[in-house]
Amino acid sequence: MRVIFTGGGTGGHIYPIMAIIERLKERGISTNDEILFVGTQKGLESRIVPAAGVNFKTIKIQGFNRKHPLKNFETIKLFLQATKSARKILQEFKPDVVLGTGGYVSGAMVYEAAKMHIPTMIHESNSVVGLANKFLGHYVDKICYTFDDAAKEFSEKKKLVKTGNPRSQQVLGLHEEKIDLKKEWGLNPQMPTVLVFGGSRGALAINRIMLKSLVTLKQKPYQIIWATGTYYFDSVQKKLKGVDIGTNIKILPYIKNMPGLLPQMTCVVSRSGATSIAEFTALGVPVILIPSPNVTHNHQMKNALDLEKAGAALVIPEDDLNPNNFVSSIDHILLDEKYANEMSKASKALGVPDASDQVIKVMQEISR
Repeated sequence: MRVIFTGGGTGGHIYPIMAIIERLKERGISTNDEILFVGTQKGLESRIVPAAGVNFKTIKIQGFNRKHPLKNFETIKLFLQATKSARKILQEFKPDVVLGTGGYVSGAMVYEAAKMHIPTMIHESNSVVGLANKFLGHYVDKICYTFDDAAKEFSEKKKLVKTGNPRSQQVLGLHEEKIDLKKEWGLNPQMPTVLVFGGSRGALAINRIMLKSLVTLKQKPYQIIWATGTYYFDSVQKKLKGVDIGTNIKILPYIKNMPGLLPQMTCVVSRSGATSIAEFTALGVPVILIPSPNVTHNHQMKNALDLEKAGAALVIPEDDLNPNNFVSSIDHILLDEKYANEMSKASKALGVPDASDQVIKVMQEISR
């Protein structure tokens, strides 16, 4: 099966595609030569996709400017040019199906494919539907989604298929070597442990609350692994120079082997991006979510509230975050084994262990 994938800008648009690509190859449905990822030169995809050895092409496009509406004439002009570039790529590659996950590049690519009567579909990984996917919902053959709230935003109910996030299945299939907590960081594998992180670069609000809470946390009967993010690591180290942080707290810039660590965590403190949530629910890890307020349509808060409603997460809005509610939330999970187990079960119930296969099934159904 020849497939063009398109999406970009954020990890939430890229990682589901990478998970599907991996599964297509595993099952022998598509070879590397039969797969093409179309993104932008400026987006995160321009680094992630070629590094994974996946064929990659770019289209020049930009998003709408809400602050300066006059600049949107340039945006419309670029979109029309992008559809011409998309048509050329489609004519040359001759895909059996085109799948978009969001971002303006997928708007141009999937729209043009639909106009050319090539089978098309989109996947929405967030609980709030992005502008590109909302637009494309009218033109595609199928709409795959993760959160029930997202389904409510599409008027084309017959096109909807709940598949979950493909990253869920990928995480479950990653046979990464389990991190030896004692050997790696001198921690006790038998002791309840919380991982605190804000993504690869880190999250300023999460790092600030950790700095304010360290005096209390170092006295707790549990362990803390704090990944500051590569961007903030040096500044955190400077602030803690000469400070006694106890023996139960380990501070790192980044954790490369997350699948080797997550199953051993009693709880995780994190942002609530779609990819992270797919990983937590696949593994059934209880979470304390501090949604980023700096995202379109506040979708991280909606993602987080969906988990909280199911009993799989505790949510602390960034504006309400303080050392008291932060530490007490961690205490609530790590010092109450029964509650942690209930949260774990609720989390696992939300995970979709065969999400990639479900998306591929839809691709095969609509492909020529």
